[in-house]
Amino acid sequence: MKKTLIALAFVTAGLATVPAFAQSYPSNNSGNGGWFVGAKVGDATLNKGAYNGSDTGYAIDGGYRWSVAPNVALGLETGYNDLGTIKLRNAFSSNPVLAHPKSQLHGWTFGGTGHFNITRNWYVSARAGIYQWQGHGLSNNSNPLYRNISKTDFYGGAGFGYDFSNNFSVGLNYDYYGAKKDNLNLSTNLYSVSAEYRF
Repeated sequence: MKKTLIALAFVTAGLATVPAFAQSYPSNNSGNGGWFVGAKVGDATLNKGAYNGSDTGYAIDGGYRWSVAPNVALGLETGYNDLGTIKLRNAFSSNPVLAHPKSQLHGWTFGGTGHFNITRNWYVSARAGIYQWQGHGLSNNSNPLYRNISKTDFYGGAGFGYDFSNNFSVGLNYDYYGAKKDNLNLSTNLYSVSAEYRF
């Protein structure tokens, strides 16, 4: 949690340099279409099976959106995330038999994305698609085993934020990354601050 707060502090401090973008508010939101890149950092939480905790998680993505209406841009995105390492919830975390008690989850995303302006500058966003993940963790059954597995699953999320110009925005987001296979459930929630640049 301390690492998350430090990361968020750096992001917030970086936003202090943003007011220069605000000199050119978008006169309309047709500029929200086109190529984009973005990054998120925040608190990744896991409360499934043997795990109950959080760590700093991050995600980077990019893609292309088409302006389908003055305030609506829809498109495709791809990205990568690392959702940190989370300790076991109980006494097993101190058991020397477990050489690797922490969970790990990371993977690639591909899906659809939307940017919807509710005013000239304020927006809401949404995204969903497939999540190709790889994870490590302790299975949740009568004979727990530490497993290293991968699978194609799904992700989805929503957020809101502020467009400083046609090219730059910041936001707050919630994303869910499904990651479940063979009695191992690493499905994780990510609460994050994001920044996006549009070309």
